[in-house]
Amino acid sequence: MKYIIICLLSFILGSLAQAQNTFKAHVIDKEENEPLLGATVKISKTIGAVTDLNGHVEIPNIETDTIQVSVSFVGYRPFKQTYIFPLNDVQIIELVEGEELEEVIVTSTRSSRTIDDIPTRIEAISSEELEEKAIMKSSNIAMVLRESTGIQMQQTSASSANQSIRIQGLDGRYTQILKDGFPLFGGFSSGLSIMQIPPLDLRQVEVIKGSNSTLFGGGAIAGLINLVTYTPQEEERKLRLMVDQTQALGTTFNGFYAERFNKFGLTFYASANRQEAYDPNNDDFSDIPRIRSLTLNPSIFYYPDEKSSLRLTLNSTLENRLGGDMEVINNDENGIHQFTEENESDRFSYQLTYQNQIDENRSISIKNSLTYFEREITEPDFIFMGKQWSSFSEVAYNYGTSRSNWISGLNLYTDKFDENPFDSLERDYSYTTYGAFTQNTFDFSEKYTLETGLRFDYDLDYGFFALPRLSILRKINDSWSTRIGGGLGYKLPTIFTEDAENLTYQGILPISTSTKAERSVGGNLDINYKTLLGDDWTLSINQLFFYTRLNDAMVFLENNEGQFFYENADGPITSQGIETNIKLGYRDFKLFANYALINTRLKYDNLNEQKPLTPKHNIGSVLMYEVEDKWRIGYEAYYTGSQFRNDRTQTDDYWMMGFMVMRKINKLSLYINFENFTDTRQHKLEDFQIDTHLKPDFPELWAPTDGRIINAGLILEL
Repeated sequence: MKYIIICLLSFILGSLAQAQNTFKAHVIDKEENEPLLGATVKISKTIGAVTDLNGHVEIPNIETDTIQVSVSFVGYRPFKQTYIFPLNDVQIIELVEGEELEEVIVTSTRSSRTIDDIPTRIEAISSEELEEKAIMKSSNIAMVLRESTGIQMQQTSASSANQSIRIQGLDGRYTQILKDGFPLFGGFSSGLSIMQIPPLDLRQVEVIKGSNSTLFGGGAIAGLINLVTYTPQEEERKLRLMVDQTQALGTTFNGFYAERFNKFGLTFYASANRQEAYDPNNDDFSDIPRIRSLTLNPSIFYYPDEKSSLRLTLNSTLENRLGGDMEVINNDENGIHQFTEENESDRFSYQLTYQNQIDENRSISIKNSLTYFEREITEPDFIFMGKQWSSFSEVAYNYGTSRSNWISGLNLYTDKFDENPFDSLERDYSYTTYGAFTQNTFDFSEKYTLETGLRFDYDLDYGFFALPRLSILRKINDSWSTRIGGGLGYKLPTIFTEDAENLTYQGILPISTSTKAERSVGGNLDINYKTLLGDDWTLSINQLFFYTRLNDAMVFLENNEGQFFYENADGPITSQGIETNIKLGYRDFKLFANYALINTRLKYDNLNEQKPLTPKHNIGSVLMYEVEDKWRIGYEAYYTGSQFRNDRTQTDDYWMMGFMVMRKINKLSLYINFENFTDTRQHKLEDFQIDTHLKPDFPELWAPTDGRIINAGLILEL
């Protein structure tokens, strides 16, 4: 009996011991030997935990002696290993940086630092987010930018649906758009730029808000957007095909291919969009124009050795946009049905880049680009047409140490516009600007990093511009960090503004020789916080405070003869406010919420009032459910506050909501998206009176006009 009792006790205790196995581990970066906060550790589909601030994780009550542990973390290769209990100590799990890390390496600052170690505040939109936006709008990047905090897409034409980008309440001309570091979308070519850039070949989009002129020169007063494309990777071929169809009669085909062959590489992107004119409110005028567009972007890469590379990229976009009276678009003009607005444009450019990594701390890059843009706007009894040639050349030298990194360089920018005048007004211009710059990033300690920059530009028409900039990063602890920075900027005057675009350049007088360049001073304060809430919840908060003062701003005025002209304001334009971003994660769910308060005020001509068509309050939220390589489901809601019209009357506020579902089956992804499914339209928010069919007088645009859009499609990866 005694023997039986001892056996039973041994069996029970052994069972209890088996049920009380606990797995303990530290998850660290293999190269940096630093703990990783928020890594997911799983031993089954339902049992797992998230690492804490010290990279530690503990999973108790494991009933088996053998477990397979899988660890995942954004930017690192997945980890899998089998463990057998008993384990004598805390397990050290080293994660290796993987290809996904490229999504958070920022190219705009031209440094090798990660986004968390750069004093300049940068928002990076990853390839995963870009894919979500491509599902919502496959023909251009307007959706990518519109749903970012503090960014507004301002429609400038009711009939052809052209849009301009505004950052923190400032007009589109104050935002510099780059593609792989090249300024291809300025001056005359900026009017349609956002509408002619498809998203499928983009690896990430980098947004820097506020003046950032040290490396890229004038124009980046409100901010800078750098579109970074995919490059071919060794031993990996990338082939993606996308087909999208909307209920609003739009069809888009996208294809992207990338592959490297030893010393050579190739990428090729093609996009075709066919959109029929669409009139959701049946007022006889298109809210989406008829569009025929084709984009071809091949790139050739040559790698002479492991340290150097040469890249040649060709860009071409051909587009025809026809909006206006539906009767004329679908048939021919007759009687009172005569008005159309047709935009025909050709965009061609090349970019050549040579890079050489001399050694670990020194590199040199040489860049050159040439862009040709031709556009013709045709309305009854009026034509505006012209050609723009612009070029960019730069040589830059990166040197120093890992603690103190320098980049210095010289560049040359030219911009020439030739108009084929319809009337006696000729608005030609030719700018040549020489630049020299230097920037230093210095680590005072593990907690403080300082970034300083200075640029000198000389324009043959407007003289010298000195552009200093400073940013400081402080890492308080693993959860808290803060940035503060500011600088100066400038913008050379042209007629190509949102106001002139809205009038299709009719009756716009040339820029006076007495007009001065616009200048700015601005700064921002950025506070970041991230933490864990229990084992499964993650939380991050970013709070931004910003201020920009624009001096000698060009204002748009009308004379007694009904003509329009620009002159420098006798007072400043100021933009100040806050942006709040919150990210909350729980297992496969992610919630993004943001709020922007933008107070842009006109303080000239004895005014002190809010800038027209600039909402002061904006709210956004996105809830995502994602099972890797299977499901992606999202719901979004956006609120736009009341705005002032130019006559100082106020608009209504409004909400927009969207819902999308994507199912991935091996290499095939199927999706459906319900954009603005509440059918929010300006036609429903006010009495949208056009008055006449002969020469329509469209109301000011402050809300969507295209309404509910349902699109579905597929993405095939081979």
